[in-house]
Amino acid sequence: MSLSITFHGAAGMVTGSKHLVELNGRRVLLDCGMFQGEGRDSDKKNRHFGFDPRSVDAVILSHAHIDHSGLLPRLVDEGFAGPIYATPATIDLCSIMLEDSAMIQEMDHERDLRHARKKNKVLDPLYTREDVGPALQAMVPMTYGQEFEVVPGLRCTFTDAGHILGSAAVNLVAQDDGHIRRVLFTGDVGRYVERILPEPQPPLPADVIICESTYGYKVHPSLPEAEEELRRHVYNTCVEKRGKLIIPAFSVGKTQEVLYTLNTLSNEGHLPRVPVYVDSPLAIDATEVVRDHHELFRESVQAELKQDPDLFSFRGVEFVQNSERSKQLDHRQEPCIVISASGMMEAGRIRHHLRHALSNERNTVLAVGFCAPGTLGHAIIEGAEVVHIFGEPVRVKADVERMSFYSAHADRNELVRYLSGQDADTVERVFLVHGIPIAFEGLEAALRGQGFRNISVPKQGQRELI
Repeated sequence: MSLSITFHGAAGMVTGSKHLVELNGRRVLLDCGMFQGEGRDSDKKNRHFGFDPRSVDAVILSHAHIDHSGLLPRLVDEGFAGPIYATPATIDLCSIMLEDSAMIQEMDHERDLRHARKKNKVLDPLYTREDVGPALQAMVPMTYGQEFEVVPGLRCTFTDAGHILGSAAVNLVAQDDGHIRRVLFTGDVGRYVERILPEPQPPLPADVIICESTYGYKVHPSLPEAEEELRRHVYNTCVEKRGKLIIPAFSVGKTQEVLYTLNTLSNEGHLPRVPVYVDSPLAIDATEVVRDHHELFRESVQAELKQDPDLFSFRGVEFVQNSERSKQLDHRQEPCIVISASGMMEAGRIRHHLRHALSNERNTVLAVGFCAPGTLGHAIIEGAEVVHIFGEPVRVKADVERMSFYSAHADRNELVRYLSGQDADTVERVFLVHGIPIAFEGLEAALRGQGFRNISVPKQGQRELI
């Protein structure tokens, strides 16, 4: 059996998840994510896959986040003609997220053209909205627990990763001449907490593991602490300081989680009466997709729906679609909560809100998820006194707070728990991806403490026989 894997993304870094499995001449790509947060370096990486898309026989998509799915339209446009396997919910989310990604690229391209001195120096978008349709048409739905053949000799089963709606761990079985190799690609692993989605489902036994490491260095707070902390941030900013609480949040996952908590606080009478604005068309559309897939909620949340038919809306919430209405929020002086994308503060309407809010000490920016190095969000979280937004300097006088509870990623202890069902004595290789150095080091130490060995962090372009 000739079985190998080459790491073309999320290798020694957080974004760009892309791992090429080769079995007896057949090629299967695990995820096709976009690099983010590195400016021109990201754009350069996104334009060169490191392999010929025409040579890939199939894609297996773990979930819909853009750093895992965002280059699928470009892959198809450059000649990939095979199936893209994903869960039904992932396909539904990709239908809105890839369209939004293409629209942002088109808008950025138009802005660059307006400001460029030489038009021929401006690169075309990675893809356009016209390119999204063919990628969606190539998607083949597969449910959790349904084993299917990817290419001859390679079978796959999705297990629920609990990360976002439809997210899956990829369990592969390669078989040739009686030899069997089992490979687990975790995708992104979710949380073991009482939230909207069920806990991650135990993955199948594996000989080789490719494991995400985003929070391999820290432990998240518990649910009661998180609810009280969010209530405290709302009270301190909107009641005591009479300011705005700006919450940059990914449109899929975090926005719904924050709304769910605010809804709970509202139902319990613990939420101050201030307006809440959800200012992200993508988040609004994603919330509808989440509502449509309520069968994937944990049982206790499904029971809540019988008492409260809409867990993401309550008195005082306004879902902002119109861009003019969005602009009005920037000039609003009264206390309010604004939830807007993107989570890393790199794109979307959040940049406009930050440009107007950061210089006012009455306001608070509450980061509720991971911000990769190089992003605007990372600079703000790390205490930058001045940041540049739309090319203009903005002084940071607002308070900046962090809440890691709303991360959709498992922490160090939860990642160890996720892999605890594996037999450390039979797992031959563990590859750590999707993280930063401190995360790799923390998770490696924790896994070695559980008896795992041969743990490594692959480099970009590294090929390994497995």
